[in-house]
Amino acid sequence: MYVDKRLAGIQAVQTLSRLNRAYPSKDTTYVLDFVNDGHEVLEAFKTYYETAQLASTTDPNLVFDLRAKLDASGFYDDFEVERVVRVEIDPRSRQGDLAAALTPVADRLMKRYEAYRIALKEAVARQDKAAAKTAQDELDVLTLFKNDAGAFVRLYTFLSQIFDYGNTTIEKRAVFFRHLVRLLDFGRERPGIDLSKVVLTHHAVKARSQPAMILGGDAPALPPIEATGSGMVRERATAYMAEIIDRVNDLFHGDLPDQDKLVYVNDVLMGKLLESEVLRQQAASNTKQQFATSPDLQTELTNAIISALDAHNAMSSQALNSPDVQRGLKDILLNHVHLYERLRE
Repeated sequence: MYVDKRLAGIQAVQTLSRLNRAYPSKDTTYVLDFVNDGHEVLEAFKTYYETAQLASTTDPNLVFDLRAKLDASGFYDDFEVERVVRVEIDPRSRQGDLAAALTPVADRLMKRYEAYRIALKEAVARQDKAAAKTAQDELDVLTLFKNDAGAFVRLYTFLSQIFDYGNTTIEKRAVFFRHLVRLLDFGRERPGIDLSKVVLTHHAVKARSQPAMILGGDAPALPPIEATGSGMVRERATAYMAEIIDRVNDLFHGDLPDQDKLVYVNDVLMGKLLESEVLRQQAASNTKQQFATSPDLQTELTNAIISALDAHNAMSSQALNSPDVQRGLKDILLNHVHLYERLRE
């Protein structure tokens, strides 16, 4: 089995255990993992090796807490829930009846999402940070609502098998949300990307370890379900940092810590460029598009990379020897850590 994505906990166990399926003449298995740490995978399997135990019980009242949170969103009302449930329990109803009951709610939410998506795009184009933040927050609220609705369905489906809620309102919400979340295609409006002309030019393979993974010993207890639906709108600063790391990871190769990459771009290069009087004057007098094509920006970026050689030799050496890395750094500095805007300030 080839593994090229992050696996942890029960997901690691479920994925790797597919190798246990029997097949004629199959007498061994092998995992080639490009991503995960063997010790973490071993810890995941220990939990389920012999007897899985819960550390404590799951509170059935979590369902009521999540229902209250969803009801407070104001994105639907009791009449709309009842309309869907009536169709669901009517043996004479057809698929068209269910669509007619759900469409008003789904359309309203999809149009709301699309409106704020357009508002965000326009705010970014005119560099209106306040409007962009407002639009992004609204998009995050809608996405969080969809995630919470899905969590409610999963939690209720699980707990209702062992706990009698004796509450038809909870059951009706589960029916309503189960159908609604399938229609909320938030964030899937992106056009397809043509990859037909993409060519692999180079790659690197490095063996990290071949650990012996011996099961046995004390297994950790499984945690109960708790705080389901407690998600909040994600802190934008955290999201920006994660995005910067992803972009920098695409530029540099080798075992370089994420913190070093952040410091190199966000502090070292950014700090040196912000000290440039030439760039400050150009940022104040030109549009961002004009500033991005300035020869002085390329010159100052090269000077900043050279200045950083002593403290950050590995990344500076790669950057000096690769125009692609320099173009990538310029893109990150302009579009992710806001060099132009900070120079104008």
